[in-house]
Amino acid sequence: MKSMNRLIYLIIFFFFSTEMYAQLKDLVQYVNTLQGTDSHFGLSYGNTYPTTGMPYGMHTWSAQTGPNGEGWKYQYAVDSIRGFCQSHQCSPWMSDYAVYSFMPVVGELVVNQDKRAAKFSHDNEITQPHYYKVTLNNGVTTEMAPTTRGVHLRFSYPSAGDAYLVIDGYIDQSEIRIEPAKRQIFGWVNNQRFVNDSKSFRNYFVVQFDKPFEDYGVWENQKDEMFPKKQDGAGKGYGAYLKFKKGSKVQAKAASSYISAEQALVTLNKELGADKTLEVTKARGWKIWNELLNRLIVEGCTDEQLRTFYSCLFRANLFSRKFYERKVNGEPYYYSPYNGKIYDGYMYTDNGFWDTFRSQFPLTNILHPTMQGRYMNALLAAQQQCGWLPSWSAPGETGGMLGNHSISLLTDAWSKGIRSFDPEQALEAYAHEAMNKDPWGGANGRGFWKEYFELGYVPYPESMGASAQTMEYAYDDFCGYQLAKMIGNKHYQEVFARQMYNYKNVFDPAMGFMRGKGSDGKWQEPFDPLEWGGPFCEGNAWHYTWSVFHDVQGLIDLFGSDEKFTTKIDSVFTLPSTIKPGTYGGVIHEMTEMELANMGQYAHGNQPIQHMPYLYNYAGQPWKTQYWVRQIVERLYNSTERGYPGDEDQGGMSSWYILSSLGIYAVCPGTDEYVIGSPLFKKVTITLENGNKFIIEAPENSKENVYIQSATINGRVLDKNYIHYSDIIDGGVLKFEMGSQPNKSRCTSKYAAPFSLSKR
Repeated sequence: MKSMNRLIYLIIFFFFSTEMYAQLKDLVQYVNTLQGTDSHFGLSYGNTYPTTGMPYGMHTWSAQTGPNGEGWKYQYAVDSIRGFCQSHQCSPWMSDYAVYSFMPVVGELVVNQDKRAAKFSHDNEITQPHYYKVTLNNGVTTEMAPTTRGVHLRFSYPSAGDAYLVIDGYIDQSEIRIEPAKRQIFGWVNNQRFVNDSKSFRNYFVVQFDKPFEDYGVWENQKDEMFPKKQDGAGKGYGAYLKFKKGSKVQAKAASSYISAEQALVTLNKELGADKTLEVTKARGWKIWNELLNRLIVEGCTDEQLRTFYSCLFRANLFSRKFYERKVNGEPYYYSPYNGKIYDGYMYTDNGFWDTFRSQFPLTNILHPTMQGRYMNALLAAQQQCGWLPSWSAPGETGGMLGNHSISLLTDAWSKGIRSFDPEQALEAYAHEAMNKDPWGGANGRGFWKEYFELGYVPYPESMGASAQTMEYAYDDFCGYQLAKMIGNKHYQEVFARQMYNYKNVFDPAMGFMRGKGSDGKWQEPFDPLEWGGPFCEGNAWHYTWSVFHDVQGLIDLFGSDEKFTTKIDSVFTLPSTIKPGTYGGVIHEMTEMELANMGQYAHGNQPIQHMPYLYNYAGQPWKTQYWVRQIVERLYNSTERGYPGDEDQGGMSSWYILSSLGIYAVCPGTDEYVIGSPLFKKVTITLENGNKFIIEAPENSKENVYIQSATINGRVLDKNYIHYSDIIDGGVLKFEMGSQPNKSRCTSKYAAPFSLSKR
């Protein structure tokens, strides 16, 4: 009887699971992982590479066209591949770490990375999130299907010519051990730039092959010296080579660990052990990605819009990386890149918060609140391990860029009900960050923090990027204040209450711009708002004047009126795209990207001004937000290898596109508000982690109908230019009536404006 009941249960379960699975659309087909790959040092269309990996995977994989150690590891315009590498790179400017690579070679054994490179055509390349395949011009086919911490590879050799596989130890110390009887290779590499205890850092890997080795040896890539029949070697750039039977199809399963070789083997068995063929791994990867992509179903759009949306959604779900591993019993633990010790729990890395606090984290808070809760604890764990909150981790602290926006992430999570961490600990960590400076880069602690507190601004030219620092610090201080206010901590409220208005101290009302100011209180002379650099970072005064996320009304007041404020924003778009390199001394890629965008001084290719089109909502002209957001979404993004108007930056630019195409954007992370823009699609259905559905409808939407005529939320009139996080998470329907002409009477009052500290 029990057996019969079990059979009935299984039949019912199979029926419902099959039915549910059948309802999922194949959305993976729309993802182009080559989006943004036609980039180089002087011009970025994304600075991406064809990532093959799982969502937030510890390791991902990529074809490699560039030399070992070069940040541009894959460039669309390059016609040869020199390897297939494990990758963690979040920016070409940071380069990669913990890399090793495979390269199949046919005919004569060649190990040198330049000489072994083989020509290929994009016509013979399949690039998908869960699967990569390329047939080289020499007839060798390489396939990769990833897991979270490993990969399943297959190398198919032509029948003519000897079949070799070269494993490259990359640019630093490494060790390799060949075990022919077991058809296994063990090894480790420690190439990295930003690990605080570099001597203890090792990426251990194990590779299991399904075919015997006909020959083998080790080699080193400094002099390309080979050691036939040798089973082990250690030193700079040590790797291995293997020989297989001619015409072989060789499968290899690989996994890596930062903890130990033993853990790498545990991971291999957990993630790949049961997969007898690459097709099994590939199918599971497709299912994982397809289920994630199906959480946002868009309707009423062109095929190209589908491809752009889901390609961006793919990239928005790659960073930050899971830096934790699973014990035999499944419990998480990790090697700390901050102090080299092993801890239980969760850790995440590979993210620059200057880039991602603005859009990637506000999107992820919607899609993955459980993971975000774990992440917030990981931030505080990192602070305990190295004494500082991360600002840009790759995988340890780099101190990259300026401002430390960990506090933005923590406050934003708390404001949205993600409360898995100790807020008092967060405030203490931030206070230490705000009143100290460590030697790790510009954003680790605060440069000129004493001057910032005493003068109310960072002086220029004493500090390059001083006015940008002042504005970033003021926003972060708001986040500290906001978190303290939410939990009733009056001490830290008082500490940060004054500083959060410091942005006002670098605004020159006579000029109508943020501007450099010396320690003597005198304005920078000469002053040209078109000049890049100086008191700003990767931008000019036209870009940075708007970087007051937390107090847009206060910024309006500095201009004197809504009209003067909106006229100034209008000017951003109507000015010529003139470039003045300023202190940079020459044209950098961000300048070229602004010029190519052809939107005046609006430089969407970099972060400081990306929120600016939404600011019309604060000054009584929301229809201009609607117009310009739609212009940016449709003109500056596409699904091709030239798909981005600048650095994609760890999902930051992709997340801007996703949120903006939904019709919402988080102007001020640290509050629970999403500001209204202009939805791109007729309908979007978001399936949330809690099972609720949030539906955005705009049935009359079209290329011409960009303007909101009216809106309702769950049937109630939406008379504000924003919605709350709870509106989304609780589920419901946000409905827009769209038209081709602006409704200049809707939501024009201060009542309708989003959050500002100075809002009356």
